[in-house]
Amino acid sequence: MKTATSVTVWNDAVGKRMSITYSEVDESTGKIISDNNREDKVITAKDEKALIENLLDLAQAKIEA
Repeated sequence: MKTATSVTVWNDAVGKRMSITYSEVDESTGKIISDNNREDKVITAKDEKALIENLLDLAQAKIEA
């Protein structure tokens, strides 16, 4: 199974991007198969972009508080 360990979102020339770091674990033994893997995705779905915007708005509000 893959387990997300961190997520970063940002804007770049192609739009909203998400970098996901994850570990892969053998479900039956609990042994870590691979660690610190990374995938980058461009977010294109309108509802997913809205979720990212909400998260960025929350982060902005936290630093302004």
